[in-house]
Amino acid sequence: MKPQPITPEPADAAARREIAPVICYPRDALARPDLDRYRAMRNGLQLTERRTILPRGAGCWTVPAGHVFRILCTEGPQVADLNLFNLANLDERFYSGKTRALNGTHLGRGDQMFSSFPYLRPMATITHDTLDWYGFDAFGASVHDVIGTRCDPYTHALLSDGGQYHHCCHSNLTRALAEHTGKPLAAAERLVHDVLNVFMCTGFTRDTGQYFMKASPVRPGDYLEFFAEIDLLGCLSVCPGGDCSSEHSSDAAACFPLAVEVLKPMRPPEGWQPPPVNRYDRTHGVGRV
Repeated sequence: MKPQPITPEPADAAARREIAPVICYPRDALARPDLDRYRAMRNGLQLTERRTILPRGAGCWTVPAGHVFRILCTEGPQVADLNLFNLANLDERFYSGKTRALNGTHLGRGDQMFSSFPYLRPMATITHDTLDWYGFDAFGASVHDVIGTRCDPYTHALLSDGGQYHHCCHSNLTRALAEHTGKPLAAAERLVHDVLNVFMCTGFTRDTGQYFMKASPVRPGDYLEFFAEIDLLGCLSVCPGGDCSSEHSSDAAACFPLAVEVLKPMRPPEGWQPPPVNRYDRTHGVGRV
């Protein structure tokens, strides 16, 4: 609980609180994908790869631009943490903060995952979500958030007086990326970044503004589907919190595997082209890069 305020309210406090908010990035100024064309592309998808990622572990896979990948719940309620990279340039990776600013706190069908500076372009578009029925509940929670960073061993050590736990999503992603790329563990860790929390049900408390989690509504057969706007390297951690109904970073929670599928459409969305990198000239007002 935050401490009670000690500063007296000004006389116009109520009027100041009643000022209407202004949306920082109006959606009508953002180019949005044509969902009808993306939906038509989903007809006739051909499975090219399927892999299982074990509980409290992680795995990597590649997706060619113009292909689709899915993250599937197969056995029991389970959440996961997703990192995305440009396959040809790992410095270009998913930027959860800017994705949140452009789309909202939780992602769904039609939302796009944007890459880091200086590239800032769509990496993937969500084309289907079998949990879209959930919406926002009475607690203000929804699924697939871009507000949580990822469970990590550093925060665990901070909150447990130095406790050591090696299956946090940050460590899982680090190990998987190091194994896939051949990079040393320390180099791989520097590339791991804030995530899309797939299937996780989260929000902020209204009284203290604290980030909270609750039992995920995901059940076997549910999936989240993405269209690769560029060639992608995906990395997914199957969270040690299971469905996050009670705790995370734990060997006590019931955890289940997840599957990843890569699918090839008969043709890409009509008129689709891979997005170019951001057009900002990078001179930052000094006239040269």
